[in-house]
Amino acid sequence: MMIDILFYFFATVLVASGLCVITVRNPVHAALFLVLAFFSMACIWLLLEEEFLAIVLVLVYVGAVMVLFLFVVMMLDINIARLRAGFIRYVWVGVGVAFFIVVQLFFVFSAKQSGLVDAVPPARHGADYSNTEALGRILYTDYVYPFEIAAAVLLVAIVAAIALTMRRRPDTKHQRPSEQVAVRREDRIRIVSMPAEKKQ
Repeated sequence: MMIDILFYFFATVLVASGLCVITVRNPVHAALFLVLAFFSMACIWLLLEEEFLAIVLVLVYVGAVMVLFLFVVMMLDINIARLRAGFIRYVWVGVGVAFFIVVQLFFVFSAKQSGLVDAVPPARHGADYSNTEALGRILYTDYVYPFEIAAAVLLVAIVAAIALTMRRRPDTKHQRPSEQVAVRREDRIRIVSMPAEKKQ
């Protein structure tokens, strides 16, 4: 009973913080609400005895990604009015996505009436159970090909992000290492012979 109460509490906080991420006007506040959503999701993982995933979610996303995201948001000069105009322009897309989510939730909550099989709660394990070992065994045996495909997709995304960042723009200054290495003394220094000045 206590686990069910904690689950519904953290799930409510997760949904509320997710709604605040897309509705608040201040980008910094949106990022902080996203941190709260990550913490709530980590607590739900702990209730499911998935300690490794909960720790990774907090350390990687909250400790690294969100800190970097907050730093970038606070350093940039974001035009709030322009963001709100884009939000109003594509509000129908959000309404459509919300409609499909509500339909899916309806089928989930009406599982008995629709003939779907009820979800079985996860089995409880002892104190000597290693969640990391079990996750690694399944990940590198049954799901090794999806894991490798996801790694390749992430590698392509990293290369694409670097290529987009390093593209040549006409209004920016950039270095050319090949020209810097091939530079000669005659290209940088000019020796001028001048007569010595006489003392007055």
